[in-house]
Amino acid sequence: MLRKIEHIGIAVKNLEASNDLFRKLFGKDHYKIEAVESEGVSTSFFMLGETKIELLQATNENSAIAKFIEKKGEGIHHIAYDVEDIYAEMERLKAEGFELIHQQPKDGADNKLICFLHPKSTNGVLVELCQEKNKQV
Repeated sequence: MLRKIEHIGIAVKNLEASNDLFRKLFGKDHYKIEAVESEGVSTSFFMLGETKIELLQATNENSAIAKFIEKKGEGIHHIAYDVEDIYAEMERLKAEGFELIHQQPKDGADNKLICFLHPKSTNGVLVELCQEKNKQV
């Protein structure tokens, strides 16, 4: 089951400028910057209560973030939900008729295993499932 919003992903053109903007908005600095080479992004995380805000900047023009910004501009890219067992949740959601973008979890930022649901099966919202990598199920 989906347990809570883990983070909200925001696509940005310039990570440094966006870090400064969100630092001013939130009144605190980001706690981590991390590259996810397999996805072609650099990420920055802010913590707000129990929810994270993830800023994503494309590192190449073929990345999903670059294509998103080209098509829609900067803004909310996805909502990520924390799950206890990503494999079981992927099977449950497939059985419910949701379309998975990948059939196996991938390594994501912030020590997570991740999987995305296709927006055409979730009313246009890109949904990400997240599980701590070192969590034993």
